Amino acid sequence: MAPLLRIQELTDLDIEAKKPNKAGVMALFYPDKNEITHLVLILRKTYKGVHSNQVGFPGGRVENFDKNLKHTALRETEEEVGIPKADVRVVKKLTKLYIPPSNFWVHPYVGLIDRTPNLIPQESEVEKILEIDLEHFMDERNLISQELSTSYAKNIQVPAFSLNGHVVWGATAMMLSELKDLLKLAL
Repeated sequence: MAPLLRIQELTDLDIEAKKPNKAGVMALFYPDKNEITHLVLILRKTYKGVHSNQVGFPGGRVENFDKNLKHTALRETEEEVGIPKADVRVVKKLTKLYIPPSNFWVHPYVGLIDRTPNLIPQESEVEKILEIDLEHFMDERNLISQELSTSYAKNIQVPAFSLNGHVVWGATAMMLSELKDLLKLAL
């Protein structure tokens, strides 16, 4: 799910020399009131930044007081969508992913909660919470190719997911692709 431009860019890049920031994000699954499994994603607010108005996982930058990256992902998930850290059972760490436009190493985790949460968007950062039905996520017809323009590239063709009427591309799509492959093995 990496755009060709990204693959080429990373070929000879010394990521550690760039001293990237670190972030933790959470791919969180839960049952709805009808016992249908959902995944939580967020639509970010519009702001002056490279990830403005994009779909992503709840999560964010490591803070000095975070014990580790898993704690960061749990803390940020609580802040951004209102799910208490203590309610989340972290079951897996996915592959970390470098995001060149923002210079972040993102460390994704998979978490579960056993009940339907009361999702509350963080007013300052989250435009909308997206609750993605697992069956919809797994449907191969939701894999698309989309031409996009970003703050760093114009008219690029990117592989993406079409989920709940939103185009999900870039690092989030790459992490979703790994998650989908793992779920195919388990289901």
